[in-house]
Formats: sequence, structure tokens, C-alpha cells
Amino acid sequence: MSDAGGDRKPTVDVDVLVAETEGGARQAQGWAGRIIVIIAFAWSAFQLYNASDLPYVFAEATGLNLVLNNLQTRRVHLAFALVLAMLAYPLFRSSPRDRVPWYDWGLALLGAISTLYLFWFNREIGSRAGLPTTTDLIIATIGLASVGIAVYRALGLPLVVVASVFMLYVFFGNASWLPDAIQWAGASFNKAMWHYWMQTEGVFGVALGVSASLIFLFVLFGALLERAGAGNYFIKLAFALLGHLRGGPAKAAVVASALSGLYSGSSIANVVTTGTFTIPLMKRTGFKPEKAGAIEVASSTNGQLTPPVMGAAAFLIAEFTGVAYPDLIVHALLPALISYIALVYIVHLEALKLGLKGLTRPTPLGTFAQRLSGVLFGFIATAVLAAIVYFGLGWIKQALPQFTFWSAALLFLVGYLVLLWVAARHPDLSEDDPDAPVLELPRPRDVAVTGLYFVLPIIILIWSIMLERMSPQLAAYWATMAMLVIVLTQRPLKVLMRGTGDYSAAIQLGITDFAAGMINGARNMIGIGAATAAAGIIVGTVSLTGAHQVVGEFVEFLSGGNLLLMLFFVAVMSLILGMGLPTTANYIVVSSLMAPVIVSVGAQNGLIVPLVAVHLFVFYFGILADDTPPVGLAAFAAAAISGGDPIRTGVQGFTYDIRTALLPFLFIFNTELLLIDVGPVRAVFVFIVAAIAMLLFAAATQGYFLARSRWWESIILLVVALTLLRPGFWLDQIQPPFDEFPGNEVVEIAAEAPSDDMLRLVIRGPDFDDIGEISQLSIQAPLGPADVDGIERLESAGLTVIEMNGMAVLEEPLPGTRFFTKFQMFDFYADEPVRIETVKLPADRMPKEIFFIPALLLLGLVWFVQRRRQTVPAFWGKAA
Repeated sequence: MSDAGGDRKPTVDVDVLVAETEGGARQAQGWAGRIIVIIAFAWSAFQLYNASDLPYVFAEATGLNLVLNNLQTRRVHLAFALVLAMLAYPLFRSSPRDRVPWYDWGLALLGAISTLYLFWFNREIGSRAGLPTTTDLIIATIGLASVGIAVYRALGLPLVVVASVFMLYVFFGNASWLPDAIQWAGASFNKAMWHYWMQTEGVFGVALGVSASLIFLFVLFGALLERAGAGNYFIKLAFALLGHLRGGPAKAAVVASALSGLYSGSSIANVVTTGTFTIPLMKRTGFKPEKAGAIEVASSTNGQLTPPVMGAAAFLIAEFTGVAYPDLIVHALLPALISYIALVYIVHLEALKLGLKGLTRPTPLGTFAQRLSGVLFGFIATAVLAAIVYFGLGWIKQALPQFTFWSAALLFLVGYLVLLWVAARHPDLSEDDPDAPVLELPRPRDVAVTGLYFVLPIIILIWSIMLERMSPQLAAYWATMAMLVIVLTQRPLKVLMRGTGDYSAAIQLGITDFAAGMINGARNMIGIGAATAAAGIIVGTVSLTGAHQVVGEFVEFLSGGNLLLMLFFVAVMSLILGMGLPTTANYIVVSSLMAPVIVSVGAQNGLIVPLVAVHLFVFYFGILADDTPPVGLAAFAAAAISGGDPIRTGVQGFTYDIRTALLPFLFIFNTELLLIDVGPVRAVFVFIVAAIAMLLFAAATQGYFLARSRWWESIILLVVALTLLRPGFWLDQIQPPFDEFPGNEVVEIAAEAPSDDMLRLVIRGPDFDDIGEISQLSIQAPLGPADVDGIERLESAGLTVIEMNGMAVLEEPLPGTRFFTKFQMFDFYADEPVRIETVKLPADRMPKEIFFIPALLLLGLVWFVQRRRQTVPAFWGKAA
């Protein structure tokens, strides 16, 4: 097969690109290199120690308090990150890569001093809260400068610029040359330094806390999984399963990136790990360099949206929204799945348009019936195994609760040994040269059996979180410990089971893999640790200045109160803010600034959605910045491998990601797509309908369904897709979603509402900032049990209602109560009262699914018309 991309070679060394992306561009030699390795290993060991029970065991055995609290852990965590950033990343392009210059040692020492000062003098600092000494100010200044330098080294200039702008706004927010709309009183140097460095409102805030307690363990787990060979295994398995289809290597790239996204913390790292194998193969099967790179970019950016890790942002989203981490995984799962399904279909359509063929299998797979029976057998076997594990452990947990842990450990050990014995019967997978010709595909079974034991730690992780309801930290700890067992033992056990090979050399390789995995995990965390510290500056600025309110007013002015325009502007600003930022910092920046905009502006215009939907909305668009020109770092990484143009690669990648950009708009208005308040049966129905709709949307945007589409056929496909995804839109045009009642009836309505009902209210009153103006706010008030009167139920919801002149008037809520922050927009001491204007109750309407019928009829029309023009198989068949 010819290489459609010609003989162009990557513009940079891919190995260098991987190193710069994940773990530092400097590979120091000699004693300096050994010190970096020791510090990195010590960081991973510290995080594992801190997540285990060992501190409590040692404290009980020795009488010494060796248990670190959350704040102390954050400080030690950042100290490691700053020191390694100074040593593992060069400061300038001209700085040496094979040694550490003297000034980097000095900067590393200053970074450690600035953080450990807070650790050692924690009690003294707490006793002078808000009154920093000169030493405190010097240390805070050095610390903030160290964070800026570390971010610049590890992540480049964009995040430094963003954080610097926010800091300047703190000091110069009252400058006369700033527009009145964004001015604020400004802060003194003392107040700002204390806010940023000495307390938990700035650098050492929630983001760094999540990095220290959760993200590190998941990144370490991913590094160990990769070092053990799981990354290569997932790529080969996807390639063996899908390579025979049209555009098979491209479809394999999508699936491999999805699997890598389960544990990867960076879309760029995903590109350079899976792309080094898949992009050259895509080019050889007929894809142009830009399209090959774009498919990998779209796949890798989607990997950051895939639970359970979501680019290490999942834990931050759970923390910021107050949603339990297992519930967040459920909410994020369906959009990620249907987005990947649609991307595989887009690749298929591209292959159809190019007339591409799949690669050759070594032997036929048998008839369709035989293949179907094999798939069914696999599903049944998996279900039986899952049932044995689930009910077996469930019985043991009830009968012998004290032995549950040891039972699970024994079950893991038995499963590991059995699967490893099966793997030992087959040769190990090699790291193939992606530029070598592929004459035929390996059999999926031959690839699958070589690494099924890699799935066990992932099962432990998901089992612990979703079924045992362990904390994410504890679940990640046990999954990582299981991974450590595999890394240390897989090589020597295979030698033992095969009866051939050098046993001592295998043990040495296992120890080497263990050490390398621990070191790689720490080096992969340098950028994330620095990014979450810098993001703390942004969060601290927002909390100190109320900058999100300024942004909200600006967006409200641009949108003119139109909800769709408001969401569009938020999406565009999230794309801009996310450019050049790693996933964790990306999410923190866009959520701090843009999520409150949707909440506040939406509430003023009647849009009330769950907070998790709002945060996922801005997160999706922040991640899409990775393939959006002109910055699009993932697109540049893919172009470096494909030899294509990075801007064209980014543009093409974004066109593939249009389906992903559509999803946030849909789940804002249809939260069923996030499986919110959806039962299991309904969830299956929603998934099937949403998957079909996304396939139709992909066909419409690609201009190809059964054949090349005419313009009116594409429009019909779009209408059908959007109807399936949000049938409520058409129903709203016929029947209003709510029945409206006067506000003065709220007490009676609250008294008659079912237990734990949500009451939707429209509040009107004088604006606190604009004298003479009236503001409006929509809220949902959660009512408690139905065994009390309406006044008490409203008070339990945080609303104090009194009757005045035929109106239901609200008193100002107390600080810390449910609606205190939201009601700050009202002036409760003006002549006109703040009142409940309208009570909205869900209307009794026809089922929205009734609109599926005309949509499917239109789809049948397009199918009938295009079937007559079809020249090649439309779906998953091989080339004619």
C-alpha cells in the first residue's frame, strides 16, 4: 500500500516530544541525574505512604505524630513539584539538557524553602492570621515567583500570562484607565500576599489539595500501567480488532486513544503515545497527513472527557460541584461514549469517501453467525464472571465482613496468576516500528490473551469507586498497589511459567520497571502540580475581587439576555481561555470564570440547570482548545508525527470535534444525556437514541450517509439528529413546560407539594447595584417533608416569606444560608420589596418522544432516496 503522505518525515524527534510533554525535557547525567531520579522516586513513595495506613501504624508504634493533615500534605506536595520543575526542565532554550546549572540548584532551593517554611512555622503563622511579618512577605514573594518560573518551565508561557494578568488586576484593579465596569477597590501588597500564599484561598487551595490527595495517585497508576506494557497492549488490541475494516488503522487510533484516555492526564501525551504508531499506519492506508493527525487529535482530546480520570480533572469537578465522584463518572459517561461512537463513524465515512480498504487478516473470521455467536459467548462469559465476583464478594462481605479485603486480594491474586499463565503460553507483544510495512493483521484472540491481566487493576479501581463506594483516593491507592504487584512480578513469573529464560535477569527487569514507573509518575506530575498551584492564583483572584461577576456582566451585555447567545459566548471564551493550558489548569481557569456566568446569567433568564452540567459545559470547550488553532498544542504534536501542516491539522481536527462541541449545548437543555434522575432502563433507551442521533449528526456534517448527501438531505439529517437529542424543543413550542401561578399563592402551593419536591420560583426586586432598576432571578427551592405547613417548608428551603399587601415578600437571608449569595443582587432595604413574582409547576404534557415518529419518517425518506445512489457498503463491511 502506498503512503499517501509521501516520504515527509516528522519535523521533530517524537521521543523528544514525548519527553518534553511528560516528565521534563532535561535528562541530566551523572550525580545530578541521580539526584533528580531519587527526588522523583521519593515523591511517589511519599504520596503512596501518605495515602496508606502506614502513618497511623508508625504513629501508634513509635508514639510520634507522623500523620500529615491536608494542608501539610499540600505544602510538601508543592515543594516536590517546584524542586523537580527547576531541575527537570531547562529555564531557557540555550540551557543545558545533560546537566543542571548552578542557578537551577539555587531556584530549586528557594522553591523548597518557600513551601517548607509554611510547613515548619504553621502554628506561628496561624497565630498571626492576616498580619504577615516581613519574613512572611519575603517568603510569599519568593514562593509566587517560584510557581511562575516552574509553570513557565513545565508548561510554557500561556498559563504564566493568564495568572500574571489576574495578579495585576488585584493590585491595579482601581486604575483610572480601566473601564468603570471592571474596576474594583484594589488590594494592598500585604493582603494579596497573605491571600495567595499564607492561607488556603490561593495557591494552597482546593485545586492543589486535589492534586496532592487524588490526582497524583491516578497519574502514578497510569505511569505504572504504561511502564508495564499496557499502552502498547491497548494499541495492538484495537488494531487487531478493527484493522480489517475500512480505514481500520484510523478506527483503531480512536479506540486506542479512548483506552489510553482511561488513565492519561494529557491529550498531548495521548497523541504522542498512541499517535506514533497509528498516524503512520493511517497515512499508509490512504489518509492524508493532516487528516491522519486530525483523527488522532480528535481521539486524544476526547480521551480527556472520558471517565474515570478525565485528564485528572474529574476529581476537581467533583470537588467544585459537590457531586460525589461515582455520580460524576455516571454523568460524564454517556456523552463521552456517544462522542467516541460518532468519531468512529466519521472515520468510516472518510474511508468511504476515499474508497479505502482494510488490512488483511491471516485467516477468515468465519460466517456472520459464527462471529455473532463468538461475541455473544464473550458477553455471556463476562456476565457470568462478573456475577460470580459480585455475588461471591457480596456474600462474603455479609457472612464474614472482616475477611472481605483478604477475599478480594485472594481473588485478584488467583485471577492474576491464571491470566498471566494464559499470557505466558504466547509470545510477548513487541514495540513494532510504525514505519515497517504491515503485511497482515494479528488475530484479536492472539493479542487479547497476552495482556488481559492489565485489566485487573482497572477493574479494582472501578469496583472500589462504583460498588464499594470507597473514596477515590483509597480506590486509586489499592489499584496502584495492585499495579505495583503486576509490574514487579509479571516478568519473573512468566519466566517461571515458561520454564525458559534468565530468572534473575527477569527479577532485575521487574525492579527496573517498578523504579521507572515510580519515577515517571512523579515526573508526569510536575506540570500538573505547578499548574494547580498557578490555578490557585486565578481562583484566589476571583474570590478576592469577584472577577466572575464582571465577566458575567460583560457576557450578559453581549448576549442581550438571549440564552443561546450567552452559551455561545461562554463557549468561545472557554475555548480562548483554554488555549495552551494543561487539562487541570484548563478546567480550573474556565470553571472559575465562566461557570458562574452560566449560573448567574441563566438564572436571571429562567435557565436553571444542575451545577455539574454547567461545569461539564465549560470543561468540554476548554478541552477543545487543544485542537483549536492557532495554539492547539495537540494538533502541533500530531503534525510533528505526521509531517503535516499543524494549522490545517488543527482545523481538520476541530471539524471532527463539532459533534463534541454540540453535546454541551444539548445536555444543558436536556440533562437526561448526563443520566441525571434517570433509571437504568431509561438510561439504556437514552443511550441508544443519543448514539443514533450522533451518528446522523456526523453524517450530516460530513455530507455522506449512504451516499454523498445533497444539501437538503444534510439539513433533514441535522433536524432528525437534533430532534432525537432534544425532542423537548418541539414540545415546548406546542405546550409550555410550566404552569404559572401568582407568587402570593406560594405558601399554599408549598403546603400541597409532595415530600422533597423542588419548587421553581421567579424572584423580582430592586437591583443592589443599579438604583431604580428591577432584577429578576429564577431559583429552585428544595422542600422538605410534607408533614409541616407551607411557611415551615419554605423556611427549611432557606426562604423567609411574609405576606404584605397581597404579595409574598422575602426577607434577606442570613449569611451562610442557602440563597444568601444569590440574593446579594437584590436591595432588601429599598422602598420596593423583594418578592416572589411567579411560582412555576411542571405542566401535564404529552410525552416528548412523540416527535420521534416524524423524525424517523424523515430519516426513512433520506434512506430511500440515497439507497438508489449507493455504490459501496454504507456501514461496517469491508471494501468491495
